Amino acid sequence: MKKLLYSQILELRKNFDEINFSQRHPIKLLLNNIRSLYNVGSIFRTSDSALIDEIILCGFTPHPPRKEIEKTALGATKTVPWRYYKDTLSIIKELKEQGYKICALEITDNSINYNDLNKDDFPLVIIAGNEISGIDDEVLELSDFSIEIPMYGVKHSLNVSVAVGIAVYNTLNIYNSKNRI
Repeated sequence: MKKLLYSQILELRKNFDEINFSQRHPIKLLLNNIRSLYNVGSIFRTSDSALIDEIILCGFTPHPPRKEIEKTALGATKTVPWRYYKDTLSIIKELKEQGYKICALEITDNSINYNDLNKDDFPLVIIAGNEISGIDDEVLELSDFSIEIPMYGVKHSLNVSVAVGIAVYNTLNIYNSKNRI
């Protein structure tokens, strides 16, 4: 086993021109009232690596251009489509009308395991909420379902950018396995 050189890794990746014409996965992220600029940047970077469709920033979630976001995004704000809406509820209603399933990444009394998604759950919007209070009740009411990541230790939650990364990649695995020919 030998670690690849940076130049070898670049040969395997899309470039800025190719990314604009790439087929993206039918997954959007909606970030509602995230407070940390660094978490937002990290989520941009994860979203680029997973080639998700779009990030929708809502409420008081910070949005580019901000140097703190760029510090962890490492340029992903230029490769991931994004938009900002102050009113979270109106964009969720619009997405539902467009045929998206709305999935809250939250522990609720009806949460399903993050492995239990199926083909009918796509296209999908995954909502991530505030680092302290989670997803607002009004947003949960508009969600079609919620998923939770199993927690085996004392802590009941993960950092929001870590949780989004786990949920996005698990969702991609499910989508890709259910859409194989």
